[in-house]
Amino acid sequence: MILHEMETANRNLIEKQQLQDLQTTLISVYEHVPLYRSRFQELNLTPQNLQSLQDIQSFPFTTKKDLHRHYPFGLMAVKTNTLARIHASSGTSGKPTVVGYTKQDIHNWAKLVARAISIAGGQPGDMLQNAYGYGLFTGGLGLHHGAEELGVTVIPISGGNTDRQIMILEDLQPTILSATPSYALNIAERMIELGKDPRKSSIKIGMFGAEPWSEEMRKTLEEMFAIKACDIYGLSEVLGPGVAMECCEGQDGLHLAEDQFLIEVIDPETLKPLPEGQAGELVFTSLKKQAFPIVRYRTGDIASLTTEKCKCGRTTARMSRVKGRIDDMMIVRGVNVFPSQIEHYLIQVKNIAPHYQVCLKKSATLDEVELHAEITEDLYSAAGCDLFNPLIKGLEMEIQEIMKSKCLVSMKVILHPPKSLPRSEGKAVRIVDQRKQSLKATL
Repeated sequence: MILHEMETANRNLIEKQQLQDLQTTLISVYEHVPLYRSRFQELNLTPQNLQSLQDIQSFPFTTKKDLHRHYPFGLMAVKTNTLARIHASSGTSGKPTVVGYTKQDIHNWAKLVARAISIAGGQPGDMLQNAYGYGLFTGGLGLHHGAEELGVTVIPISGGNTDRQIMILEDLQPTILSATPSYALNIAERMIELGKDPRKSSIKIGMFGAEPWSEEMRKTLEEMFAIKACDIYGLSEVLGPGVAMECCEGQDGLHLAEDQFLIEVIDPETLKPLPEGQAGELVFTSLKKQAFPIVRYRTGDIASLTTEKCKCGRTTARMSRVKGRIDDMMIVRGVNVFPSQIEHYLIQVKNIAPHYQVCLKKSATLDEVELHAEITEDLYSAAGCDLFNPLIKGLEMEIQEIMKSKCLVSMKVILHPPKSLPRSEGKAVRIVDQRKQSLKATL
């Protein structure tokens, strides 16, 4: 096991270094980013007002709206002709979020991802099949350069073309697979379709992230591939993959790179800080970024923090698995529920495959929820391929009762034949919101 010196440092040393780097970051954004300078001045603040880590709570938040309003380069702290690389989000809700990196930023990022791969159990001499998408998305190139930095051989296959993924997996014998968990599941199922056994593959470690996934999904992937499945966390606005990584020893929270980021957890409603162990919205401040430093960025991700020492020996703070995103949270008749909560209970039901979608509809003035899930091949055959068979109808009722008692939401459950729901080659689409369409249909 390779340990970075900061991963086993005591809290006093970690926080002392964080304070120094935070003061430097605030000076940088104050001097070079007009938005931050004006925001600080509105609150009668200067970087010198920060004398302790707790003082950061007096400084303003940054939101995705700020990034959109200052698209594309308004929040850069360096001139664009000094950038080494540009990445961007998918921009599914409009213009993408553009982030920049200096050469030093790229170097630091590679070292950070190398640490993440090591935390997951990777080491020099391993081979990584990188099924994250390359291009403007940070996942592909982020993992790529970090693996090379560690001394891991990279297969830059990118996402998609599942049969080719399987051929490369068999022929080149990689020991690590990086992908979204939903796409890793897709690969495993396709292997079984082709008469191949995923458990006999060369993969020993799975580095899965870029979407919320449950403990039950981890168990499913570990069973299907006979691997250790570890969660990796990152977001382009903060850096990319490598911000936090789950260790293979504990698999109990993701180790945060506290020498690179200051992390807070706030109540998304009151914006007040929450105590250790309580779930809330993650807020990140970068500590060493040159091109695109960011202060108190509201991620929209819901998780909790702990500073308890991990069984692997690391002392850096750990974040829980992301429960969900604020914008993915469904509010149904006053009850809050995340797709990951539904997944948690659904996957435990016998004869249900780990594929589902939640469809939100509006009937008159009420929100309605439909849960679409797949049954297994065994059940489909036992029911004579008849979805109206009492076996299947009874299972629908059973799942409805589970969701009502566990998630506190009444939902209609519709079961589908095996392999009938959409498969993902990237981030899975778990929520389909048809409420506006439903409303128009009633007018």
